[in-house]
Amino acid sequence: MGTLVVWTFLDMARTKKTTAVGCATAIVVGLVAITPAAGFIGPMSAIALGGLAAFPSYFGLVLRAKTSLDDSLDVVAAHGLGGTVGAILTGVFASKALNGVSDGLLFGNPWQVVVQALAVLSTMTYSAIVSFGLLKLIGAVMPLRATLDDEAVGMDVTQHGEEAYVHAEGSSMLSATESAPSAAMNASPAMHSATA
Repeated sequence: MGTLVVWTFLDMARTKKTTAVGCATAIVVGLVAITPAAGFIGPMSAIALGGLAAFPSYFGLVLRAKTSLDDSLDVVAAHGLGGTVGAILTGVFASKALNGVSDGLLFGNPWQVVVQALAVLSTMTYSAIVSFGLLKLIGAVMPLRATLDDEAVGMDVTQHGEEAYVHAEGSSMLSATESAPSAAMNASPAMHSATA
């Protein structure tokens, strides 16, 4: 809830409007941010954590949109930044009275923020090394990138043999299947006048 409210205010301040996609993204960021803190912080702290997580994710998304980076679902801004902020802020808002494990910065244990930051850094390092290794292994067996022809036709058609949005304008399968009926419909008035 905190993320959605803050995100909405940021949208209004920047663009003077809100969007359904922005609201949906804010909800996802809020869920991602609270996940590492679930069971360790109280409800009011959860709202504060969500509100704080909105800022880096929102501006990360705005920044990515100004680049040529290919992240169509904004996974880095929503999940990467949202999860990182949530994990680190767990070290701020954690309450031993609720979790039975450890307090955070607000309850007298600043070291917990360092522990959380080290955990985030360790996870990022592990993920980067393992992902790189897996990509190299897969790349040795098969190409990692689709051909330009496959990209032009669309990955749904070339990789799966079907098209996800067959009713959308510009659909390759739709264009091929509709050209014959539309030609017949256009020809039928001429046929009727010729026979009359």
